[in-house]
Amino acid sequence: MSIPAGARDNEKNSLKPTDMDMYHFTEYFEEQVLRKRPYIQKAWCIKVLENPLRVEPQESNRYRFWGEVPELPGKILRVVTLKDKRTIHNAFPDRRFKI
Repeated sequence: MSIPAGARDNEKNSLKPTDMDMYHFTEYFEEQVLRKRPYIQKAWCIKVLENPLRVEPQESNRYRFWGEVPELPGKILRVVTLKDKRTIHNAFPDRRFKI
């Protein structure tokens, strides 16, 4: 998947600084997820957490959030957090999501 033109440059501009301060990212997310899926923006993950289509608990005290991201037309982004629901651990387009 290609990165939309200017997407990384605009990442922080799409959220207020206070929004970014409320969320954290695991080392796994920073080092693995963003490396494997460089098109994913942190701002998108935060928007999914703030406006999910669905939320459900996952094993190992984690939570799954699904949401629409206009920059990924026709796809639903799944975001996995730790139990605090503020520390983002994983994110990917979920091909199996059904409304």
